[in-house]
Amino acid sequence: MSIQLSEQEEQRRQKRNDLMAMGIDPYPAEEFKTNANAADIKANYERDKLNYKDISIAGRVMSVRDMGKAAFAVIQDATGRIQIYVRKDDICPGEDKSHYEVVWKKMIDIGDIIGLQGYVFTTKTGETSIHVTSFKILSKSLKPLPVVKTDESGKSFDEVSDPEFRFRQRYVDLIINPQVRDTFIKRTQIINSIRTTLNNAGLLEVETPILQSIPGGAAARPFITHHNALNMPLYLRIANELYLKRLIVGGFEGVYEFAKDFRNEGMDRTHNPEFTVLEFYVSYKDYNWMMDFTEKLLEKVATDLYGNSEVTMGDKQIDFKAPFKRITMYDAIKEHTGFDISKMNEEEIRGVCKELGIHVEASMGKGKLIDEIFGEKCEHHYVQPTFITDYPVEMSPLTKKHRSVEGLVERFELMVNGKELANAYTELNDPIDQRERFEEQLKLQERGDDEAMFIDHDFLRALEYGMPPTSGIGIGIDRLTMLLTNNTTIQEVLFFPQMRPEVKASADEPHS
Repeated sequence: MSIQLSEQEEQRRQKRNDLMAMGIDPYPAEEFKTNANAADIKANYERDKLNYKDISIAGRVMSVRDMGKAAFAVIQDATGRIQIYVRKDDICPGEDKSHYEVVWKKMIDIGDIIGLQGYVFTTKTGETSIHVTSFKILSKSLKPLPVVKTDESGKSFDEVSDPEFRFRQRYVDLIINPQVRDTFIKRTQIINSIRTTLNNAGLLEVETPILQSIPGGAAARPFITHHNALNMPLYLRIANELYLKRLIVGGFEGVYEFAKDFRNEGMDRTHNPEFTVLEFYVSYKDYNWMMDFTEKLLEKVATDLYGNSEVTMGDKQIDFKAPFKRITMYDAIKEHTGFDISKMNEEEIRGVCKELGIHVEASMGKGKLIDEIFGEKCEHHYVQPTFITDYPVEMSPLTKKHRSVEGLVERFELMVNGKELANAYTELNDPIDQRERFEEQLKLQERGDDEAMFIDHDFLRALEYGMPPTSGIGIGIDRLTMLLTNNTTIQEVLFFPQMRPEVKASADEPHS
């Protein structure tokens, strides 16, 4: 099938061929050694000019202003953008003036990656720039970048903002929208901050299976695949909880994993079918300890990132300063709906849902009905970090029963900016009680609940060997990154979010 090319794409392919005919490889294999970058030059040149008399740098051409026998251009490397000055008399070897006229003026396009040598100077307008003494094409760009206007300093404005284009072609988004890069740098800093805290607390980072024979540890619809050699179904994990608990049974006192989880559910501004969760489990602790540890952990992450515990989210200031507010789930529902459902049975709660105008399915049990009420009527009220505690036993099949209140379990969810950020328990370690909870989940499956948990017989066997008292938590890394980078959609904090199939007719059309 022939590829439809735009006029620019045809011209760039011809330039590639022309360069090769001239003996210039537009994709050279040898190493190009650099000794400087854009950010370093801009930050330190005025203070230490002697170090920038002989620099080597590489980057992508982002704009060109031709002035006849000279030109100003802007290149972009991994650290930012910097202006360069190219003059015909400087870059032509000997008496050969063709290198500037033929290669620079006729062969270089916006988007090309070049390496150059030169020295740093300050223009009459005060712009720190590089005076180029030689340059080399390192990669010829065959597809034009979307048109992005820049001012004289190379700062961009009128950026391409179409989410469909940006998320599908993230590589282009990162090139033309420099602020996007900062989000992903912060994401890595967030993970590093958490990892350092957990390591310092004595926890061990581990890896557990992504392909699982039982999709356990959460209430969610799994992705199903098939293992040909074993002729058996396998599931992409929906959570890593049950495997981490097996390690606690095995004698590790604290383990954690940054896990890729997969749930075969809808996509929206806060959900992607593939997402990242931090889970960690600590022996001889309970959910009260975990609340204390979690609020200190998140306060430290925010402080590591910004120097203080406050972050901006839209028009709100969210403060991660410990301690966080704590309220029970039943009290939260009573506060925001006026209904005290703490003593109600399933049918009575179903009637409350009807009075509140909440649509529910016949397959929903008591736990899901309560979850719907909280999600519809309460969740959005909790903007500042708040622990919602003491859930009904029906909502939490992996959680230890409350030590003093009948019908509840020792569980909390952390709400921030109206969304769940973390979910934690005093873990259930009674194998008989756990088996009964799994069997209740099986009954929900039979009623048509395709998110009810499977019975994991091997996990039950592990518990029968004895698991110490343990507390565990799952924290959504994508949602935490959204909160700490002032982004309102999960797609903004994933390099490559899941997208619908591309419409081929317009897939390769350049945007302007």
